[in-house]
Amino acid sequence: MTTPVITQRFPGRSVLVTGAGTGFGAEIAFRAAQEGARVGVHYRSSKDGAEKTAERIRAIGGEAVLIQGDITDWDDIKRMADESFRAFGGLDVLINNVGDVARDQMSWRDITEDSIDHVLEVDIKGTLLCVHEFGARMLDQGHGNIVNIGSTVVVRGSARAPQYAAAKYGIIGLTKSYAAAFAPTVRVNVFAPGFIETEATLKRDDWKSGRGDKLRSLTPMARIPGPAELAGAALFLATDDAAHMTGGFMVADGGYNMIGA
Repeated sequence: MTTPVITQRFPGRSVLVTGAGTGFGAEIAFRAAQEGARVGVHYRSSKDGAEKTAERIRAIGGEAVLIQGDITDWDDIKRMADESFRAFGGLDVLINNVGDVARDQMSWRDITEDSIDHVLEVDIKGTLLCVHEFGARMLDQGHGNIVNIGSTVVVRGSARAPQYAAAKYGIIGLTKSYAAAFAPTVRVNVFAPGFIETEATLKRDDWKSGRGDKLRSLTPMARIPGPAELAGAALFLATDDAAHMTGGFMVADGGYNMIGA
């Protein structure tokens, strides 16, 4: 892995990242600040994590605002959107990072109705409502970019957690729908990482007992990246260089799936 050159793609712009207290969301928020953005750090219940992310941003001279809310609650999302636009005098970018991967489920045989309901509620309903409310306000202000964090699980499905694969397919559908509805004023795209070695992933029993090594051996790039390495790629879809991209699905998986025409 080479050390990335941090360019200033978001000077003076505002970026809200949902689920920015830990993992991938925290790294996207920090990278946005490194690139000049004023950052909204969203959290639901992990305030300590969100404050740590904000502290990292402020330590490099950046601006961070904490935004609390439950993305499965429509009224909460409306409030979050209002607070974000008020805090920054508008909002340039929304990164919908929050999602549930049913991490504790090791087999399709272990699926429960509660897990199905929860994953679909968080991943599909929550993402859809965030796009709906933040996107409507972006339309009113005359510009905006939304990036929904998807997954390459849509390529192969998931024998472990079918509800997770179904939810990520749903994100593609809602992304295309709102991209068409909001064009040409607001762009909406999906960034789909492959496997990421977050702290939570590294702690999983299956990862420690050989799954990580197997996946590395099947990946042409021969490694699984940490979340910081992919943060810049996720933000690319919200940059001016991606100005002609909407309704798209961009993959960063080290070649594991080799998606293409």
